[in-house]
Amino acid sequence: MWRSRVLLAALASLSLVLGAAGQSQATVGLPPVVSHVPTQEKVVFITIDDGWNHDPEAARILLDKRVPVSLFLLPGATSYDTGYFTALTASAGQGRATVENHTVNHPDLTTLDAAGKDAEVCGAGEQVEATFGRAPKLLRPPYGAVNDDVRLAAKACGVKALVTWTHDFTTWGQTPPTPRLEAGDIVLLHFTPTLAADLQRALDAAKAAGLKPAALMPHLKSAGLV
Repeated sequence: MWRSRVLLAALASLSLVLGAAGQSQATVGLPPVVSHVPTQEKVVFITIDDGWNHDPEAARILLDKRVPVSLFLLPGATSYDTGYFTALTASAGQGRATVENHTVNHPDLTTLDAAGKDAEVCGAGEQVEATFGRAPKLLRPPYGAVNDDVRLAAKACGVKALVTWTHDFTTWGQTPPTPRLEAGDIVLLHFTPTLAADLQRALDAAKAAGLKPAALMPHLKSAGLV
């Protein structure tokens, strides 16, 4: 299976090169890169990356407020306390969390060859499925680094869309300015020690804009992106 995936990615990369003139036909059918979801609904999308810090207060906010959230997790970050995340994914209904793909080791995928991309994307997807019982369909490329070769590799691994973000609410040293959110925005957070405060700031910003957190995948489908 690994060899066939690498071969598929390599052949697709070759077809991309041979067809690269303007909007190449080789890019047709590749998963889209989404930083904002076109929608008329008053919704915003909360996403949280990595998974290294397992803050119980952040989990409490997500569960008590029934916040739909997409978790783009690194397998190594979840392995030492999987129960923290399964408690979030077990939440039923509107507040359910889904676990998506963020690669195995968080590399810049644009710097890797076909085999490296395969190992990172397919490898993470397989580990997520083994742990959480669901194959992830969304990929957050580390650092938001994407090109058509990454999209080709992602497609070979069953990815339906590559999700970046509209606004990063993570506190990296200093609390960043809070932007005014708009319908369809994708909010990026990280499992850091400041997650609870960052999450609450994002929820407050959504409320101030008259928006509600919503599940990402259904709206990607409604927008015709997956």
